[in-house]
Amino acid sequence: MREQKDQEQLLAYIQAYQLDSIFHEPLIPHLSLYSFDQGELICSQGETSEYLYVLVKGKVKIYISSPEGKTLILSFKKPIEVIGDIEYVRGIDIINTVEAVSSVWMIGIHYRWLKQYGSDHAPFLQFLLDIITKKFQLKNNSMTFNIMYPVEVRLASYLLSVSSDEADSHDKDQLSISIKDAANLIGTSYRHLNRVITQFCEEGLIERHRGGSILVKDRNGLKDLAGDNIYES
Repeated sequence: MREQKDQEQLLAYIQAYQLDSIFHEPLIPHLSLYSFDQGELICSQGETSEYLYVLVKGKVKIYISSPEGKTLILSFKKPIEVIGDIEYVRGIDIINTVEAVSSVWMIGIHYRWLKQYGSDHAPFLQFLLDIITKKFQLKNNSMTFNIMYPVEVRLASYLLSVSSDEADSHDKDQLSISIKDAANLIGTSYRHLNRVITQFCEEGLIERHRGGSILVKDRNGLKDLAGDNIYES
């Protein structure tokens, strides 16, 4: 994580996403702009939560881990998304791990300033209420998705989410993934996922390379299979 000392860019993001009514004048001086590299953890499950972040550029992956070390994807998120809102309201440690899928930019503010200047500001409180209720609905849906949808749909959605959004059917994305980690994330067994990857290779959707990398050959084919991407819908 790096703090970006670019006040002009910070104000541009605030205006672009109409955040000036939510973070009213007393809060503005306490907002900071942060950048994260691809693969960098923004926050980890169980850590002390101190900051509220607003995603303004890039994509993040949100997942939860069990005490046994198994992980499960809840969703992938693009702007605008808020991290640390539930933790702020409830005064608890971080619930989920959030990881940058691409390079990511976020606006951040320490909780102490929110408590001092935002606790009686109606637009900010309404913003939190709207975001939090949507998250609870999404979490309920994500659990249902992992039970109801076949592994083929889950894998297609996962590959679409971790590959480039700008790629079209003529572009190719080289992804370095651990099959074991991917199996945990989408809620299936290593053996089953391995069979589905072999199936995708035979259908010309992907190529498997040595070292655990996968080449996405046909994004449109993956989109047809996934329908609405279950991790981003």
